[in-house]
Amino acid sequence: TENQIKLILIRHGETAANKEHRYLGRMDETLSIEGKEKLLQYEKQGKYPKVDMVFTSPMKRCKETAQILYAAVTTREIPEWTEMDFGDFEGKNYVELQQDKRYQAWIDSGGTIAFPGGESREDFISRSMECFHQICEIICSRDCTNGAIVLHGGNIMSILSTIGEGNYFDYQIKPGKGYRCIVELGEAARLIEIEEI
Repeated sequence: TENQIKLILIRHGETAANKEHRYLGRMDETLSIEGKEKLLQYEKQGKYPKVDMVFTSPMKRCKETAQILYAAVTTREIPEWTEMDFGDFEGKNYVELQQDKRYQAWIDSGGTIAFPGGESREDFISRSMECFHQICEIICSRDCTNGAIVLHGGNIMSILSTIGEGNYFDYQIKPGKGYRCIVELGEAARLIEIEEI
């Protein structure tokens, strides 16, 4: 129907920090060799549906992923669509943070309090959704029925937990993987269908 759009949400391929389970937010890291190889492998298997438009985060890992998967499609960068700002936890992993009382407090809150020196989940979801509404408007104005968005795990969790059912962490996804979605646009965007790819 007229007010529905098809969207593919893809998390960028793996980086070295992802492999080491580090909080990778504002660090602008490139894809690892293995990350690139895995994307090419998925692409050859035809995992990623064809699209008319591609949107991406400004971070290298997302732009590189979009280039590998959709080299022939026009890509539009959304400057504000960066990953969450992990503040003092940036670049660290659980092992390095387990003695930090602030980290334990964050865990105990279910990840809802702001990262020390960083962003709160509430602010991050709000920022992610502003970008999401922006691209929905662009897609509709271009009379485009399907688009791909290559972005960060946190952004995907923000969008899908807002327009769909379930909780934030229900939509956690591995690097290079994603969701095929049908979204109904109205007063509020609503997730009609979702399938993991």
